[in-house]
Amino acid sequence: MAEITARKRIWGWYFFDWASQPYHTVLMTFIFGPYFAGVAAEYFLGTGLEENLADARAQTMWSWMQALAGLTIALGAPIMGALADTTGRVRPWMAFFSLLYVTGATLLWFTFPDGSNMWTMLVVFAVGFIGAEYALIFINSQLPSLGDEKTVGDISGSGFAFGYIGGLFALAIMLVFFAEQGSGKTLAGLDPIFGLDADQREGTRAVGPFVALWYIVFMVPYFLWVRDTGHKGRATIAGAFRKLGSTLRGIKGRGSLINFLLGSMLYRDALNGLYAFGGIYATLVLDWEVTQIGVFGVISGLGAAAFSYVGGKADRAFGPKPVVMTAVVTLILVCIVIVNLSRAAIFGVPLAEGSQLPDVIFIVCGVFIGGMGGTMQAASRSLMVRHTDPANPAEYFGLYGLSGRATAFIAPALVGLFTTLSGNVRIGVSPLIALFLVGLVLLALVKPQGERIGGSGQ
Repeated sequence: MAEITARKRIWGWYFFDWASQPYHTVLMTFIFGPYFAGVAAEYFLGTGLEENLADARAQTMWSWMQALAGLTIALGAPIMGALADTTGRVRPWMAFFSLLYVTGATLLWFTFPDGSNMWTMLVVFAVGFIGAEYALIFINSQLPSLGDEKTVGDISGSGFAFGYIGGLFALAIMLVFFAEQGSGKTLAGLDPIFGLDADQREGTRAVGPFVALWYIVFMVPYFLWVRDTGHKGRATIAGAFRKLGSTLRGIKGRGSLINFLLGSMLYRDALNGLYAFGGIYATLVLDWEVTQIGVFGVISGLGAAAFSYVGGKADRAFGPKPVVMTAVVTLILVCIVIVNLSRAAIFGVPLAEGSQLPDVIFIVCGVFIGGMGGTMQAASRSLMVRHTDPANPAEYFGLYGLSGRATAFIAPALVGLFTTLSGNVRIGVSPLIALFLVGLVLLALVKPQGERIGGSGQ
């Protein structure tokens, strides 16, 4: 067998981002999430609720699904990392969680427009989402082996940029050939392909099988070119717990790492909240159709790809910490704008009926959500490498996964709580601002050059 070069291994690793990004871009944020919100809102309207309360109930359902899925991911992430480090094998775990991803995405086809099985479909979505997030833990654990401290930030940023471009292509295909507008035609004025029934929203519902097929096809380079670096032994749950306990005892006194894990726990949770509710906000507050949200997704995705790539270069030049802090501050400002934006007014200033200004402002916000979100995640991954024990990368990235998901139920739970109490979708998003702010304060205490085992950063 021909030798796999370092460059080919990096490209194989990039292809995970290309293959998996549509679960977040196409399903969660821009196609399935808004479609589900619309279905749920119509269902609750049919039960006699007023429109505002029906919208709030729909957002609350989505919130609690995100919360429970996030809690599941948080509880398992460190153990998954410890198991991977015990065996030295990542590929079998990738295969298993890829199966969850594909199964969950495929079954979303059965999300009927009458809302009759919407609770079941929430569970199905969560299964695929859990598969995607666990797979990401193992992908992140392979980053330290792809380059040194000077290059991992660039590699990480390029990976995110490549993934966002993949998500854009997938989204564009959905908009042109599948997802129907109110007229029953796609954005290109076509009937949904393969004879899909627009009246039953089959074009939009096809997003699940489409994302599953996309993942299967584009994960081939990863499984061909990214091989495990070694085999350490047989994994056991008891051994994984012992290893995890040893690691947790070992991080005691490592203030920079602890502050980074806690800070990233909060600001990544807030970002996931923005991703999860951006499309739903556009549906419930601005009354956008799925295709409008898809176009919004293309624009924000272009921003995400460009910002992620430039952010990787900035990481290489200045280090990851200032890049992350800049991104968090920008996202705080974006949240403030969104909370004060509605179809009728901006920061309390009334608008003329039919004004398109809210649409323009939200599109600009979308560019920054995508762009700064991608930049923040790529640079955070790079900063984590600087705090990782090279002998146990999966375990440390399992802790990173835990920090990203330990409070993953808090953002959607707070959004659900504030939405329920206020009966207002916009106010429901406001807790994200506090999460970003606290995360920023903790990030300020992190050493820019990290904190290696047996040493300290600068």
